[in-house]
Amino acid sequence: MSELAVTQSSRRPRFRRASEPPAFRVTDDDVTIVRHLARHRFLRSTHIAALVDRSLDRTNDRLSRLFHAGYVDRPRAQLDYYPTSGSAPIVYALADRGARLLIERDGVDFANVEWSRKNRQAGRPFIEHQLEIMDFYVSLQCATRNRTDLRLMHPDELAAAFPDQRVNARSPFTLRAKLSHEGVLHDVNVIPDLAFGLMFADGSRRCFVVEIDRGTMPVVRSDLAQTSFERKMRAYLTAYVAKQHERQFGWKAFRVLTITTDEFRKQSMMSALRKLRVPHSPGGSLFFFLTRDEISSFDPLAHSWQDGAGRDVRLI
Repeated sequence: MSELAVTQSSRRPRFRRASEPPAFRVTDDDVTIVRHLARHRFLRSTHIAALVDRSLDRTNDRLSRLFHAGYVDRPRAQLDYYPTSGSAPIVYALADRGARLLIERDGVDFANVEWSRKNRQAGRPFIEHQLEIMDFYVSLQCATRNRTDLRLMHPDELAAAFPDQRVNARSPFTLRAKLSHEGVLHDVNVIPDLAFGLMFADGSRRCFVVEIDRGTMPVVRSDLAQTSFERKMRAYLTAYVAKQHERQFGWKAFRVLTITTDEFRKQSMMSALRKLRVPHSPGGSLFFFLTRDEISSFDPLAHSWQDGAGRDVRLI
């Protein structure tokens, strides 16, 4: 038998657990990886390496061992775009055994521990959207990790400080608005893709919600009953005027960060925003915009965004 054939026969499958997984001991670093997957739902191996601050090779080795031991999953929906060997980073998710590990180690109270079943049911569009959210969220965590002048406030910390704890656990940052169009009132809910805060050394904070726009929703529609990004922006402005963020979240103010597909779509959004008339609202200053190309390998705190009036702004 050739040396190549021996190598190929000993290689473990990528999306099917080995019948005889290699023996290994779960380390504290492995538990940290499992915790990140519990918090973030889906992560690429590159995301995980950045979060644990390890080399990609070392991270991939631990992820492979955790996968074959049943602590993490490799959702099979990614086979749609990694049909064979593929060179793109593998996507990981929490598996049932990983959930049980966190229950034992951390006393985590999961509402549903059937993570592997949920991973099998997750489709490609859902996973892709979650990964786009993680592209921003992971870069934000890396940008704040070693700073002494501020710290990142995660969504669960923000939600724990809500004035009213009777919140929707599935969508705690939902804002509701009544929009009037041609004499008809429309009840519109906006659910951001992410919420976070920046806490400064003096105890002050700035709060943000994030919209990751995939370019699938029309920017403007004549019918307010149909979804559009203009309707979403109008709902945010209306909710802001009604001070819903103060009553529900305990925030004095917030900004909406929008990351969209390209410059043309960004300018279309900003143009639609300038035409909106919501009395007593902050208008274009409520929204900060970037394109997806602009967020590749960037520090979201140091990078310039554009507000709805086209002015350069920063998060801090």
